[in-house]
Amino acid sequence: MIGLNHYLVLGSVLFALSVLGIFLNRKNLIVLLMAIELMLLAVNLNFVAIAHYLDDLAGQVFVFFILTVAAAESAIGLAILVVLFRARRSIHVEDLDSLKG
Repeated sequence: MIGLNHYLVLGSVLFALSVLGIFLNRKNLIVLLMAIELMLLAVNLNFVAIAHYLDDLAGQVFVFFILTVAAAESAIGLAILVVLFRARRSIHVEDLDSLKG
């Protein structure tokens, strides 16, 4: 039977993978955005697991707010990436240092 520990370990592993993805890949902005999304999904998994364990809906309400913010962050991030690609013809982080102003 799958218990709360299994879900929390899975959430921790997903969170650690996303942090590792952020630190290992600092060249491609799309991969960085995907790692941030994976981090938010790992937190959501922990919220849902604990809310189910405690028979409380507060964790699931937090998940809806987090998913709303994550969707907005993805849409805005991808729009910025499209504009940067049109201007610079690259989405590498090293090529974006000229935006300092």
